[in-house]
Amino acid sequence: MKIGIVGCGMVGSASAYALVMSGVGREIVLVDLNRARAEAEANDIHHAVPFAHPLTIRAGDYPDLAEARVVVIAGGVAQKPGETRLQLLQRNAEVFKQIVPAVLRHAPDAVLLVVTNPVDIMTHLASHFAAEFGVPHTRVIGSGTTLDTARFRALVGRHFGVDPHHVHAYVIGEHGDSEVLAWSQATIAGLNLDEFAKVHGRPLESEERKQIDENVRRAAYQIIAGKGATYYGIGSAVARIVDVLLHDQRAILTICSRIKGVPDCEGVTLAQPHLVGGEGALAIIPMQLDDAEHAALRRSASILREALESIALQ
Repeated sequence: MKIGIVGCGMVGSASAYALVMSGVGREIVLVDLNRARAEAEANDIHHAVPFAHPLTIRAGDYPDLAEARVVVIAGGVAQKPGETRLQLLQRNAEVFKQIVPAVLRHAPDAVLLVVTNPVDIMTHLASHFAAEFGVPHTRVIGSGTTLDTARFRALVGRHFGVDPHHVHAYVIGEHGDSEVLAWSQATIAGLNLDEFAKVHGRPLESEERKQIDENVRRAAYQIIAGKGATYYGIGSAVARIVDVLLHDQRAILTICSRIKGVPDCEGVTLAQPHLVGGEGALAIIPMQLDDAEHAALRRSASILREALESIALQ
């Protein structure tokens, strides 16, 4: 099972490392405009194989992506000093206009997994360019709020002293400042958090909720301030999503894809719980949000819609 990764910066290389350490796939091909960087990353990660799982990892070019089941797109340009978000988006649109066709010419049946930020908009752009090759939007997905959801579960689990695997909670909407923590739908052992707090004997006060919200929403800013970039968490999220895609696991993940059938979000690419399998986003699972959460999701969708409308797509 071949996996391609386009873009060998910190996120792309961390994703490759996480795939190797998790034993996901059989062959990983790294593609980057800087071939020397791709070869260096492939060699470095290959030296970890004896301590992990028997995978092949190598540098290559777009033709080497032939027969890849999943291609992770982590390429893009960094923001320049004084450059607006819109200008950055326009430049990255031009980059994706080159990357997506180059991938699909050689791996026409691959599921595309976009990681480049802002991931909701970049996934929407990738889907737009992939449509020219007859690829349905369900086969072009983004990492969305998979990592944000993991952060939410980890912090709630820490508060209650519960393994995060047993916390069912989701972050939806934009992967960014307007994301929505769906507190009303969060459960542990089938109980909502207020009910679990009574059973557990440890309340979750409004100030503690506010702190968790802040730590989830601002996590990237805090990490970037301390070390310059985030990559381990998203690399692990990518490995999880790719594993689900390769093995058709039918998992529920908060990836982002083009939304259909959800009021106020129609046609926008953002994160919702999705049933994910071998062919990508198999189904959207709308959530029964409370009024405040629904309003916040509507605002998040509006922000993304405005950003998309500001980009000149060709």
